[in-house]
Amino acid sequence: MFEGLSEKLERSFKVLKGQGYITEINVAETLKEVRKALLDADVSYKIAKDLTDTIKEKALGQKILTAVSPSQLMVKIVHDELAELMGGDHVEINLKGNPAVILIAGLQGSGKTTFSAKLANYLKQKKSKTVLLVAGDVYRPAAIDQLKVLGEQVDVEVYTEPDSKDPVRIAQNAIDYARNHNKNVVIIDTAGRLAVDEQMMNEIANIKKTVNPQETLFVVDSMTGQDAVNTAKAFHDRLNYDGVVLTKLDGDTRGGAALTIRSVVKKPIKFVGLGEKMEALDVFYPKRMADRILGMGDIVSLVERAQEQFDAEEAIKLKKKLAKNEFNFNDFLKQIQQIKRMGSIKDLAAMIPGMNKIKDEDIDDNAFKSIEAIIGSMTPAERENPKILNGSRRLRIAKGSGTDIVEVNRLIKQFDETSKMMRMMTTGGSKKMMQLMSQMKKRK
Repeated sequence: MFEGLSEKLERSFKVLKGQGYITEINVAETLKEVRKALLDADVSYKIAKDLTDTIKEKALGQKILTAVSPSQLMVKIVHDELAELMGGDHVEINLKGNPAVILIAGLQGSGKTTFSAKLANYLKQKKSKTVLLVAGDVYRPAAIDQLKVLGEQVDVEVYTEPDSKDPVRIAQNAIDYARNHNKNVVIIDTAGRLAVDEQMMNEIANIKKTVNPQETLFVVDSMTGQDAVNTAKAFHDRLNYDGVVLTKLDGDTRGGAALTIRSVVKKPIKFVGLGEKMEALDVFYPKRMADRILGMGDIVSLVERAQEQFDAEEAIKLKKKLAKNEFNFNDFLKQIQQIKRMGSIKDLAAMIPGMNKIKDEDIDDNAFKSIEAIIGSMTPAERENPKILNGSRRLRIAKGSGTDIVEVNRLIKQFDETSKMMRMMTTGGSKKMMQLMSQMKKRK
C-alpha cells in the first residue's frame, strides 16, 4: 500500500543527503518534493500545504546532532507529522455493553458486508467474543445471501428477517435475540446507496437513534480518492460516527485520500482491509502506518501476526523431530500454511524494513501453489520419508503436479537445505549453520 507515495518521499529526502546542515533553501527544496509526492498520492492541497508548513517550521528550529544527518532528522519529522495526520495514537473499538452494538454504515460497494464478517471473525478469534451478524439491508436480497455465506465462513450466526422491510425493527429484534442467546456483540450491516441521498441518511440515522450503538463505523473504499473524504464528511455530519474503516487499501498505490479523512472528520481510523480473506483485517496504528509509508517496515505487526499463528505444542513436536532428523514434507507443508495464514507475501514483505522497494512483479502470492501441488502429488510414504525420492518417483510427481522435473528437484534441494539449517538452529550449531550458508552461496 502507498507504494507511489513511499518512493516519492524517499526521493525527496535525497535532496538533503550529503548536506552538513539544514538551511531554509535545502529544506524548501525537500518540502517542495514532499508536497508534490502528497498531491500525487491524492492528498488534498490544503492538507499537503499545512503538513509541509508544519514540517518546515519544526525542521528549521532543530539543532543537528553530530550523530544525526539532516536527511535522517527530516525523515523523523515527516514520520511524526504523518502519524499525527492519521490520528497520532491508536483508538480501540468500544465493546462495552451487553451486548455491545456496532452499526456499520457506508455507500454501496464500499465493502461494508465483507468488513462486517471480517470484524465478526476478528472479535471472535482475538477478543473471544460471541458475535451475532445482522442482515439490515432490506433492499438487496443478494446482500442478505452474501452475509449468510460470509457468516458460515467465519462460523458466526447471521440474524435475518427476509420478509421484513423495516431495518429499524430488524435491528431491535436482533438485539433482543442476542440478549436471549448470550451474544456479546451485535454487528448490524446496513443498506448502502450508489450516492449519498436523504432517504439513506434518514434510515441509518433512525437505526442509530433507536438502537443507540456503542460504535458506529463508517466504511469507505480507499480507491475512491477525494470522493472518499467528501462522503466521509457527509456521513459524519448526519451520524457523528465513532470511527472510520478503510477497505481495499491493498489495491491502491495512491491512497492519499485515506490519510486525510482523519483530519477532516476528526474521528480515528480504526481498521484497514487488506484483501478478500476473512483474516485480512488490520487494526490501524498511525505510527506503524507512518513507518511503512517511509519504508521503515512494521516489525511489531509482523511479530504479532506470527504469534497469532504460533502453536507452542506444535513447536515442541517440531523441535523434537528436527533433533532426530525426522523433519519431512508434511512438516514443511505445515510451515508454508502458517506463513500463508499471516497474510499476502507482499503485505508481509512491506513490514520488513527496506523491503518496501520490492515491486508487484517480484512478489507472487501464488508462489506457494506449485510447491503445494508438488507435495500434494507425493505419496504418504514419500512425504514421510523424502530419502526414497529417486528419479522415477520425481518424474511421476512432476507429471502429477503439472510441473517439470527441474521444479521438483529444486524443491527437494530447498527442502534439504532448509531442514539442515532448522536442525542446526535447534541444536545450537550456529557455527555449522554459518558454514552451510556459505556453501549455499558458493553453489549459487
